[in-house]
Formats: sequence, structure tokens, C-alpha cells
Amino acid sequence: QVQLVESGGGLVQPGGSLRLSCAASVNIFSANPMGWYRQAAGKERELVARISPLGNTNYADSVKGRFTISRENAKNTLYLQMNSLKPEDTAVYYCTASILGMDHWGKGTLVTVSS
Repeated sequence: QVQLVESGGGLVQPGGSLRLSCAASVNIFSANPMGWYRQAAGKERELVARISPLGNTNYADSVKGRFTISRENAKNTLYLQMNSLKPEDTAVYYCTASILGMDHWGKGTLVTVSS
């Protein structure tokens, strides 16, 4: 059974940085894609960034230039480096991986950007 466990969320001031991690219970080499979504209170879940096995990336316009997605297949881990955080980045962030045609989700980690 595939399990994805996010970590690294927390409270940060505007302009600050956080690094999210997502540890997978299985080999993620073929996971295509892997990604991060987020859901703010009262809003729909939205794509933040995704990455292919070869490292090709896509980002939401709202995070381009501030967030960086990466994956370390040897450690079965996905990352999201978030810089220059804004209050509107406040949300629960979810890790997702598509493996053998099935989408798997973590339970999420809360990121709060506030002074």
C-alpha cells in the first residue's frame, strides 16, 4: 500500500521560507508525476507544482519564481522549497503521486504565513 507522509509545515512570517518534504513508502522512480497541491480555507484544492521522473516541472503562476519542487528518488522523497512566502500561501499542502495509473495522496501539512 502506498503511503505519502508530508512534513515541514508550520507558522512563518511573510517573506520567510519553509521546506516541505513528502516521504513515500514505495519506490517513486516511476511515479509520474509527483506533485504538491494546496487547499486554503473555503477554497478548492489547487495545483502548486508537479515534477516528472526526469525532472520536468510545472508551477502555478502564483508561485513561479518563489517555489521549487524537487525529488530525490534514492530517498523516495519529494520536496517543495518555498521562499518569499505570502499570507495568501496559507493552506494545507498535500503531496500526490501517480503510480501505475493510480493517484495517491498524503494527509497534508498546514502552512500558515502570518505576522
